[in-house]
Amino acid sequence: MAAPRFAPVPPVEPVRYYESPDVVPDGWQPGRPGEIEGRQPAGDRLGYQGPDQGYIITLARRAEGRVRVSAGESIDDALRGCSLIALRRASMFGRAPSVYDLNLALALWGFLSDAPPADLVAVRKELFIGVGHVHHYKEGRAIADMIPESTLRLSPDEVAAQFATQWRALTGYAQ
Repeated sequence: MAAPRFAPVPPVEPVRYYESPDVVPDGWQPGRPGEIEGRQPAGDRLGYQGPDQGYIITLARRAEGRVRVSAGESIDDALRGCSLIALRRASMFGRAPSVYDLNLALALWGFLSDAPPADLVAVRKELFIGVGHVHHYKEGRAIADMIPESTLRLSPDEVAAQFATQWRALTGYAQ
């Protein structure tokens, strides 16, 4: 590489060029304590991992106007519990959450219906109470974990059509 004119290098000095070092270091190997080898761990309170899961927050904010809750229920609780279900469904397919995942979860618990069955409302009041608060992560995980995988593989329209009569089977709720 030529030296700029203002560089004080005598013209008789030999041209400098790159020389590699005498010793070549070994290649880098990941050896960090937090490095995960193999598949993502699964277990109690670990959730369901997937790409871009933070997008569910945007989807939940957009859905606030469509969510219908009865007296004694909170929209925040409903959205948080259903968001965890939506994240589980999205991770089953190895993708980011979509509006269809959230719609399925909301329809599953009757939050998109004007007149859900009375026994469903009583159950969801008990299950979803306080889930909107970050300290109730365990309760939210329990809601997401109780939904059968077969239900999560249905389309939102199929769930909406079946939930009025078969909500117990769809949610995995057993008395």
